[in-house]
Amino acid sequence: MYAFELDLTLGEAHRRTAVLNAIGADWDPIAVLEEEERAYDMLYSGLDDEQQRIYDELVVAGVLPERTVRRAPN
Repeated sequence: MYAFELDLTLGEAHRRTAVLNAIGADWDPIAVLEEEERAYDMLYSGLDDEQQRIYDELVVAGVLPERTVRRAPN
C-alpha cells in the first residue's frame, strides 16, 4: 500500500490570484452588496396580497430570508 498526499495550497493561491485579477482593482464589494440589497428590495416590493401571503409562507418555512422592505400601499 502506498500513501499519497497532494498539497493544493499553491493551486488555491493561484486560483485566488486569478479571481482577483479578473475582478479588477476598481471592484468595490460594499457597493456590490448595496446594489444586491436594492435589487432584492425591488424584487420583493409591491407584492399583491396573494404574492405577499406566499412570500410570508416561504419566509416562515425558511425557504427565503426575512426581509424588511417598504411595501407599496394596496
